[in-house]
Amino acid sequence: MDGSVLQTSVLAAVGVVVFVVIVTVLLHNRLVRARVRVDEAWAQVDTDLQRRHDLIPNVVATVGAYTDHEQAALTAVTSTRTAALTRTDAAGREAAEDELGAALGRLLVVAEAYPELEADAGFRDLQSELADTESRLSFARDFATHRVAAYHQLLETFPSVLVAGAFGFERRRMFATDGHEARRTPEVELGAQVHP
Repeated sequence: MDGSVLQTSVLAAVGVVVFVVIVTVLLHNRLVRARVRVDEAWAQVDTDLQRRHDLIPNVVATVGAYTDHEQAALTAVTSTRTAALTRTDAAGREAAEDELGAALGRLLVVAEAYPELEADAGFRDLQSELADTESRLSFARDFATHRVAAYHQLLETFPSVLVAGAFGFERRRMFATDGHEARRTPEVELGAQVHP
């Protein structure tokens, strides 16, 4: 009888260990999948940011060809683009990208004062591409923010919090903006007529 009790106790202990190992593996894999989804979402944000960065030189060149007196707006866009491309820290990059979006919005407002520029088919195509890019970027940022929030929720709930701590899963920074103006997507009006 003592042997069967001991055997039952050993089997129960082994069963508990196997259960804990299985749960740990499942939770670890779930955390890894959530972290990969966050990385994928931010990769899409980076792709859309790069697309915006690639469009800016064409916008600046086109606006510059029609406007001789708007060097301040052109320089602001060019310098903020350079700053955004060179920042590697998350907080600095967020600020630079927000400043770039604001400068780009101001440049497009300036462009509305030039009917010849507004009539240029190439410029209208650039405006359309830029508007599409800004929409995609806004969606990608929102999507990434939701992915980060889901990942953080997983990191902070029981029992995955135990596995996250044991395996060194860390919180991810959200690419957020501080100001209301910075959160606004630059408004790009297609075919707007400027009336004196």
